[in-house]
Amino acid sequence: MATLKQTSVLPRLKKKIRSKSPKLNENPQKKAICLKVLTQSPKKPNSANRRIVKLRLINTKSRLTAKIRGESHNLQQHSTVLVHGARIRDLIGVSYAVIRGKFDLLGVSNRKSRRSLYGVKKSI
Repeated sequence: MATLKQTSVLPRLKKKIRSKSPKLNENPQKKAICLKVLTQSPKKPNSANRRIVKLRLINTKSRLTAKIRGESHNLQQHSTVLVHGARIRDLIGVSYAVIRGKFDLLGVSNRKSRRSLYGVKKSI
């Protein structure tokens, strides 16, 4: 516990919060290029094949793995995507996701609910 004199002389130090998506360098999204599109099986209680993509960020040249949300996709090698930090709980080592409906990744077709996550415009 600091004394009254110590608090008047020394300023309080703030704790530095470690980022959950450090490769984005404090940015909300980053542009990336696909290196490889593949599938990965999730952790223990779940079972399926999740679509993931290995990426290279354009500015920093660092490599990362991101999940492709939604049912189907049109990604292939050398496609350009937009990446954001996302907590993917059942995939080990994946803490990023690609944004649908931006650059080369199309939105999910015939989507009616939660359209903003999957890059679908409102149908009239």
